[in-house]
Amino acid sequence: MRIATLLSSLLLATNVHATPAEAPDDLSRFLNDKGLLAQMDQVRQKVTHKASDLVLNALGFLGVPYLRGGNSAETGFDCSGFVKAMYEQTVGLILPRKAEQQAAATQQIDRSELQPGDLVFFNTLRRAFSHVGIYIGEGKFIHSPKPGAQVRVENMGGSYWSRRFDGARRVTLTQAGNVSAAPTEPELR
Repeated sequence: MRIATLLSSLLLATNVHATPAEAPDDLSRFLNDKGLLAQMDQVRQKVTHKASDLVLNALGFLGVPYLRGGNSAETGFDCSGFVKAMYEQTVGLILPRKAEQQAAATQQIDRSELQPGDLVFFNTLRRAFSHVGIYIGEGKFIHSPKPGAQVRVENMGGSYWSRRFDGARRVTLTQAGNVSAAPTEPELR
């Protein structure tokens, strides 16, 4: 796992996207000579595929009813139960059960950095991080909203959600397969 951490750090630090023929600096040549550029590209592709799988899996649960404390398609989902189930089923990561715990266990990012698979949090009960959903791209997120409703996609730009937006978080992978607030492995995007 240390090689993946090294590759991720080098990728982020150098923003290497060049092919071997385009790699002008010494670090890029070194990475290419050691075969690390190809490994970094594989890591990037793997992370992208996991995020795509996560979003596609979540979309497969559209219409499942809301159930307070629910965490399965058979019984229904609440917001954090939905997020927890999607990450566990698709990525194999076990997130904490409550929305505020999920926020505390993940890495804060700026709204402008949102990528599909990131978590979006809202203040819907007059307290921070009382609601969570999964960002799917283009300003939209999927979530299990409230009693009487079903899992659905909504636009974050709508007046209700934009007024209540509480922050964005990114789930990062650790060697143990648990969620971490500090990036130690490639980020899930």
